[in-house]
Amino acid sequence: MNREEFKANAKKSIDNIFAKIDELDAKKDKAKAGTRGKYEEHLAALKAQREDLMAKYNNLSEASGEKWEETKDAFSAAAESFKTGFDKIKSIF
Repeated sequence: MNREEFKANAKKSIDNIFAKIDELDAKKDKAKAGTRGKYEEHLAALKAQREDLMAKYNNLSEASGEKWEETKDAFSAAAESFKTGFDKIKSIF
């Protein structure tokens, strides 16, 4: 996959992740009173990760040839980490 294809796929990933976070944010009031605190804690962590992911995406645009693979791997790892966060929130329901 070339650089432009990767960046296009990365943007799609970001859009999907951000949409899921917004969806989870809208559902937070449906969490049971006993679990709402944990839910909001995990949601806050995802929102913080969202900022980090966006920074890594911005780095993709600026990465030179030598740094490209490193930056690409960092973005991919950050995007993958959202799966764990989403799973934690799903387990609360």
